Amino acid sequence: MYLLFRKGMNFSQYDIIVVGAGHAGCEAAAAAANMGASVLLITFDMEKIAQMSCNPAMGGIAKGQIVREIDALGGQSAIVTDKTSIQFRMLNRSKGPAMWSPRAQSDRMKFSSVWRSILENTPNLDIFQDGVDTLIIDDNVVKGVITRLGIRFYAKSIILTNGTFLNGLMHVGRVQNEGGRVAEQSSKGLSDQLLEIGFEVGRMKTGTPARIDARSINFEKLQPQFGDPVGQFSFLPNVENHLSKRPCYIAYTNPKAHRLLERGFKDSPLYNGTIQSIGPRYCPSIEDKIVTFASKDSHHLFLEPEGETTNEFYINGFSSSLPWDIQWEALRQIEGLEQVKIFRPGYAIEYDFFPPTQLSHTLETKRLKNLYFAGQINGTTGYEEAAAQGLMAGINAVLKIRNQTPFILNRDQAYIGVLIDDLVTKGVDEPYRMFTSRAEYRILLRQDDADVRLTPLSHELGLASEERMKLLNKKATQRDRIISFIKTCSITPESINLFLQENNTSPIQQKMKLIDLLVRPQVSLFSLKDQMVELDELYRLIPDRKDEIFESAEILVKYSGYIEREKENALKLSRLENIQIPNGFDFRKMNSLSTEARMKLSKIKPLTIGQAARIPGVSPADINVLLVYFGR
Repeated sequence: MYLLFRKGMNFSQYDIIVVGAGHAGCEAAAAAANMGASVLLITFDMEKIAQMSCNPAMGGIAKGQIVREIDALGGQSAIVTDKTSIQFRMLNRSKGPAMWSPRAQSDRMKFSSVWRSILENTPNLDIFQDGVDTLIIDDNVVKGVITRLGIRFYAKSIILTNGTFLNGLMHVGRVQNEGGRVAEQSSKGLSDQLLEIGFEVGRMKTGTPARIDARSINFEKLQPQFGDPVGQFSFLPNVENHLSKRPCYIAYTNPKAHRLLERGFKDSPLYNGTIQSIGPRYCPSIEDKIVTFASKDSHHLFLEPEGETTNEFYINGFSSSLPWDIQWEALRQIEGLEQVKIFRPGYAIEYDFFPPTQLSHTLETKRLKNLYFAGQINGTTGYEEAAAQGLMAGINAVLKIRNQTPFILNRDQAYIGVLIDDLVTKGVDEPYRMFTSRAEYRILLRQDDADVRLTPLSHELGLASEERMKLLNKKATQRDRIISFIKTCSITPESINLFLQENNTSPIQQKMKLIDLLVRPQVSLFSLKDQMVELDELYRLIPDRKDEIFESAEILVKYSGYIEREKENALKLSRLENIQIPNGFDFRKMNSLSTEARMKLSKIKPLTIGQAARIPGVSPADINVLLVYFGR
């Protein structure tokens, strides 16, 4: 047991209780405590805080943008990742900057350890090791929790971040074990209590691959994948990291492995009817892949190290719930894995979730006051999506206690805004994962400017520190100085034409502004720096994060037309967001709406016309009816 008694107050009374110390719970607890609230974080096992249950990595396509947004808002996930990373890569460099996405491999054990250290040293934050099976409720207001030990803790708000633990059930072939993760107990009682109150509860499924022993891998037969020389998630300069960098490796399945896997289908819970839950379409198991893509002879596998020194490797792309011996035999058919040994097999896990249309945009439940849901309990998947929800739930729980305006991000402000709006207005029919395609305003939501978009907002809340604001203002000043130079500097044919010819672009015939040259796709600010003494001097004068600031200036210049056009589109659509719908309005009385629209609007209860327009089943004709009624 671990419990901190705070001087001069009742140890069982808090402002906020967070249940679950996964990625959502950690961000929720840290944010609320850093805003000055008294917080209790309750977890089954303090050795598993912020556990990387699946692959040992943060970020990726669209997910990397979310991690940078969390950092810009004063969250901790990016800092923890930077302190524990053993590889960093910027994905999609060959595409436009709206698609660039940072990703890092982390040392899984150190990731958890660093998160624990941060939480243990956060003022206002206490930790208790126990489970929670019951909420204390009075007149539709949540008042506290009862732990498995029978201890009652009281709070003004409760945030549930239970991950895959609610009635968790794991499958390996025909073998089933209750639990929220391998070798860990499940959480019982909460789902039944909330179901009895009237909450809608569903079941979802996810899975994880086998972990294998590096000593049994022939790496000479695999293709190494190295990271970038430098890079980090956090906007804070020079986060300390002394870990050795490690490559990942690429392998491929083959027809022989596929045939072996097919032998186990009769015992697969996915194909014998044992699992009925909804699984992630975009992250299929290996058995799903060989059925869905039957014409393909091979599939990519990525072998990811679990830490700086460990021999444990994660096989990305080989998620499975087949019998353990089938998994092992199939792996041994893959080149480089002929002698492979497994530490533990892959498994599928089913768990309860609550359809997120039962939430408001603050992530507070509509049915019970002061109760918030964050993470996989809302039908999402991924560390990044969970952490973002936890951060927002923690912020809004504090603001409600203080009777202050809720903190809600719009779809043109952040991927986090897209994530929460999608969940609350559209719901989920499979585990929700963020993609760049889900965001209408990708050019506005780039990873490079998350601090510009969000840090001033977080600073007003008292979450982003004064240090962050000073760094942001300094960065903006340095960036704008470069942009001003680009706009005012002229360049002559004699000084630049040889460079242009070498870069396969047309020479200029007369003097022109540097900005007109930089818009050419063949010309970059970094290459021009080597040709122009003045530009090189500007670069040298930047004390920290030189490349990042230079890159930011170039993006704003090269893509200014696209950025302005997207801002105009967002401004036009914001008209719908500004037309309010009274809270508690009875849509059933509006006979001019379609029957489906009346049902969906009554269930979800949107607060603006913009939110109503994004609800599946609400047609443009229905929106016109609402505009006539509320837009007068």
